[in-house]
Amino acid sequence: MPAAAANLDPTSYLESLNPEQRRAVEHGVGPDGDGGRPLLVIAGAGSGKTNTLAHRVAHLIVSGADPRRILLMTFSRRAAAEMTRRVERIARKVLGNDAGVMTDALSWAGTFHGIGARLLREYSEQIGLDPAFTIHDREDSADLMNLVRHDLGLSKTESRFPTKGTCLAIYSRCVNAETALDQVLGQSFPWCAAWAAELRDLFAAYVEAKQKQNVLDYDDLLLYWAQMVSDRGLAEEIGGRFDHVLVDEYQDTNRLQSSILLALKPGGRGLTVVGDDAQAIYSFRAATVRNILDFPDHFSPRAEVVTLDRNYRSTQPILAAANGVIGLARERFTKNLWTERASARKPQLVAVRDEADQARYIVERVLETREQGALLKHQAVLFRTSSHSGPLEIELTRRNIPFVKFGGLKFLDAAHVKDMLALLRFVENPRDRVAGFRILHLLPGVGPASAQRVLDAMAAATDPLGALGAMPQPPRAGDDWTGFVRTIGELRRSDWPADLARARLWYEPHLERVHEDVEVRRADLIQLEQIAGGYPSRERFLTELTLDPPDATSDQAGVPLRDEDYLILSTIHSAKGQEWKSVYVLNVVDGCMPSDLGAGTSAELEEERRLLYVAMTRARDELHLTVPQRFFTHGQQAQGGRHVYASRTRFIPEALLPSFERTAWPPAAAAAARAAGERPRIDIGAKMRGMWR
Repeated sequence: MPAAAANLDPTSYLESLNPEQRRAVEHGVGPDGDGGRPLLVIAGAGSGKTNTLAHRVAHLIVSGADPRRILLMTFSRRAAAEMTRRVERIARKVLGNDAGVMTDALSWAGTFHGIGARLLREYSEQIGLDPAFTIHDREDSADLMNLVRHDLGLSKTESRFPTKGTCLAIYSRCVNAETALDQVLGQSFPWCAAWAAELRDLFAAYVEAKQKQNVLDYDDLLLYWAQMVSDRGLAEEIGGRFDHVLVDEYQDTNRLQSSILLALKPGGRGLTVVGDDAQAIYSFRAATVRNILDFPDHFSPRAEVVTLDRNYRSTQPILAAANGVIGLARERFTKNLWTERASARKPQLVAVRDEADQARYIVERVLETREQGALLKHQAVLFRTSSHSGPLEIELTRRNIPFVKFGGLKFLDAAHVKDMLALLRFVENPRDRVAGFRILHLLPGVGPASAQRVLDAMAAATDPLGALGAMPQPPRAGDDWTGFVRTIGELRRSDWPADLARARLWYEPHLERVHEDVEVRRADLIQLEQIAGGYPSRERFLTELTLDPPDATSDQAGVPLRDEDYLILSTIHSAKGQEWKSVYVLNVVDGCMPSDLGAGTSAELEEERRLLYVAMTRARDELHLTVPQRFFTHGQQAQGGRHVYASRTRFIPEALLPSFERTAWPPAAAAAARAAGERPRIDIGAKMRGMWR
């Protein structure tokens, strides 16, 4: 430990923590930095989870742990970067200027997929993998699945074979849930069960195609890692590189991630996982709440469990209502959130006639709260499914209230960005057929058949790019072909990141020919060049950008500028981890919450309960749950959309009603007038006179 630490109280930086947080931070940390028995931190909503985990990492380093031997896994690169910054700020209180040096060595902080990609490249020779592999995002993977599907003749079946997206979703669920195909089909895709044999052949061919093209998809980054550590020798070698392994948001992990973790640290020594079973809401991504519920019993003796139940976000009445909802869960780690933030205002349980009145109620309350001094962006409207916000969006537009709806396209989903990255991926790995098809289709006169011939010839050659330069140009490609081949050769030889500027100059004429909004899209490409400057190589750039893409400016049309005020609209899934002063939850009725599609099994029903809990615990000061007497259901089979009568969600039974203030909107007089088909009298003259006073 640096000498600077000897002159200070070695634990003064922990004084800001509450007793439970400090217990989690200091668990198993001795003079030799030993990790001790495994630790599970159950961190309730708003309980300071991130701060606690950052303090634990800093405390390990300050106490003598080698930061190069700490593995920290989060669910986004941004979260890992923020965690590292927090660790440095905390450690600086003891280590002074040495803290930066120490935390710079915290080099194994990232996502499961990012860490997996890094380890696969390091151990590629030992597992028979070409280290120059490229990584497909979801859309690229679906495109490759579609190519294989077509080659097998499955796109021409008499009854419609599952789409490429459905095929990829089935494949991904099998991999991440470590579940047999027949079981996945029966549980999650029953309408595809008749195609089980064909899907098995398709997936085998898809795996073979990826290996021939030296590409991995997202799922492979975990699957190959899990297969790698299934070898006991490799598992011991990789696990032995890390004295401490810490995992954030453990309730959001899938079976594959749990398998990896338990293989790295089978005895649990030095292992810390943090999460909240009450916020496990991502089963549609194959996450399983069983990972966190069963974690303590994987070890002997059992893992230590520390519960953080002091909430720093919400008022006590909001927490009382949320505790009541989650308290009815069938299985959970027992905790009751509490706070010192007293308030006389209970959550509002508001009955409205229909979705139109629901929209009007929310707009009135949002504007009223804004008049009281709260910004629009300090308020949020949450909903179970994206389509549920339609009537509200219309009302907001009619009233000229700016809003942002979460869940837009990511940078890599924008067509022009995918074109550029496909060019770079094709240069990096000329056997990548998805990238090759995308780029060749940009050339005038090159159709699917011509592209197929070019890629087949390249695949058969020892030097694919040499074969590309030697082959005759397609008959109708003209000068575009010559320029394409020349650019590929230049990119193969050029220095990074100059590649991207050269690639953009080649691509811009095609951008102008293929896409609208050229200037906005060109701004994205310039932004891409700026991003590229922060990476040491083309391979690192392609890998990390694929794993954690930023937002695209061209996909943000209509979104207000950052310094403007706007209301937040968000699905509950997208809102997890966020908080707002005032929160409005739409359609708190059976059929929507729980969703008709999410109430088939007891496990699905329990996740729907957790969704409501997550929505309620996003609120700091005010919480409004609206209950329309009828609402519009979308996509009903046979009937199409229709209005149905609804009842309050079963997750708020009669016994919990004392935790809420029950109201109805609009006021009785206005409601009666509307029901009678009358319009309330408006004194226009008084309004006109008031304009001049």
